Amino acid sequence: MKTFINRLFLLCALLAVAACEKDEDKIYLNSIEPGQLVASKDAIVLTQDQSDAIVLSLAWSVDRLAVSNSAVSAPDGLLTMSLQVSTDENFATEVVESGETSYSRAYTGAELNALAKNVGAQSDVAGNVYFRLAARTGSNMQPVYTNTVIVSITPYEIDMSRLYVLDSSQASTGMSLYSPQSDGHYEGFVGVTGWYNFYLQEGDGTVWGAAPIDGNPFTLSSAENKWNLWFPAPAGCYYMVADVNDACWTGLSMSVLSVAGDITGELVYDRPNNRWTLIFQAAAAGEATIRVSGTGSLYNSTTGTDDAAAIATPVGFVQEGDALALSEQAGDLVVSIPAAGENTLVIDLSDPTHWTATVQSGTQEEEEASPLVFLPGIDDAINEGLNWTFDNYLRLYDPDNHSYAGVANVGSQWGYQVAIERDNWNDFYALGEGDAYAGTLLFKSATNLPAPEPGLYFMNVSLGNLTYSLTPVQTVYYSGFNDNWDLTSMTATETPGVYTATIELTGETPWGFQIVLDEDWTLTFGGGDGVLLYQGVDSVPNIPCNETAGTYLLTVDLVQATYTLTVQ
Repeated sequence: MKTFINRLFLLCALLAVAACEKDEDKIYLNSIEPGQLVASKDAIVLTQDQSDAIVLSLAWSVDRLAVSNSAVSAPDGLLTMSLQVSTDENFATEVVESGETSYSRAYTGAELNALAKNVGAQSDVAGNVYFRLAARTGSNMQPVYTNTVIVSITPYEIDMSRLYVLDSSQASTGMSLYSPQSDGHYEGFVGVTGWYNFYLQEGDGTVWGAAPIDGNPFTLSSAENKWNLWFPAPAGCYYMVADVNDACWTGLSMSVLSVAGDITGELVYDRPNNRWTLIFQAAAAGEATIRVSGTGSLYNSTTGTDDAAAIATPVGFVQEGDALALSEQAGDLVVSIPAAGENTLVIDLSDPTHWTATVQSGTQEEEEASPLVFLPGIDDAINEGLNWTFDNYLRLYDPDNHSYAGVANVGSQWGYQVAIERDNWNDFYALGEGDAYAGTLLFKSATNLPAPEPGLYFMNVSLGNLTYSLTPVQTVYYSGFNDNWDLTSMTATETPGVYTATIELTGETPWGFQIVLDEDWTLTFGGGDGVLLYQGVDSVPNIPCNETAGTYLLTVDLVQATYTLTVQ
């Protein structure tokens, strides 16, 4: 994947913000300068297999508005940005516009495919799609535009048989529902945490949320003023039915499933993998006949999220060919036991098109480590007025020990937690013993992790070893370009954690390059494809560099754990 993002570019606005009786008392903002927009690729052929993968990233930067009187700060909210997309290079027709509050936008394959189709791109045909950023200093002001970025996109035919579950930030979760007739009626099982907030997205890119009605998240609306949807308090497995034609959805909470017949016991729900399992002892290999049933609690527009009002609903599974179907009455299911001894019955509900019941020899494999952990509370003093968020994270670098590391801009009033899943407020680690700089973790501890003095910190968290540590970050260096391993300092920008340097490539960089913190060779970052990764284990490589000779701008964002190297 080519690296992206040329440089941080300036967008400033001209606007008089105060009217005074004397001309010399007037305060002015500096004028907007056209900025630049950069894309990670200039040509993409999309396929269905790329639906959940990031396939295109755009990036830009906006400086703070400067005021003529240094004693006065610019009011918040004056500068607004929107990303415009069209197949018309003049942006006269077929324009899709989205408001932006961040410095970048990343598209999954499904999102980009839907966007391309919404602006008129033809399936299986390469065509130019144009992107530009518009900046305004007020709703009545003319926008200033960045350069136009051209990306050749070949979209695929849109599949309307899937309804994708997005998280509260409208990012992909990997969960989806299925419509066999592609008629807007979708069904499937999802595994969620209590009060889980989400949206739904159809194959054509339409995003559904809740109608802005107090207390009823079971309505559906695609309007601009839609709210997020949310599940009731019980966490776990839900059978979800969403009908965009009737603009409503329902959730059937299944807290218990029992097995009777040749295998008996109570199944355990594995939420990350959306399946139920039961470990049992088999006397011999061979076929077994079982029945799987339970009683769920149905939530809908009538009940709302009131647990007392939820409707008790019997559930069971029946056999349909090699797949399972949901029914009010359980039917006979025939499974094959591979060997005598310890086995695991698996009711797999992860594929909405094909639910299965199988038996696997032995116990289940150890759960894979999540690629991220989140830090709610780490910056609530910086982002005043905002509740705790899942915007800050650490990346996995050591799967064997479930260890994560990265840099955070810390400014916390009440301490913070280490959450193991986005938007999951129930499963987290907090303080076992220790102080603001090192100690042990305890699952669901009643005491938050204490925050150090505000500033930039390298954080290393091991869920396997239940430890944490924080190290202040003072200086940042690069090393390895042109096979030169001297440390060269980078320049800090106004954005905490973002550093830049101009690189002159004159020869080969056969071993890649590294980012080094505070001249400490134990605090180095490698990675690739625009992502920085702490080199706390030998398996994390240096950052590859295959660029030709020339002048480049290196930009690293330690907080977001990203880097770009772009020609000047």
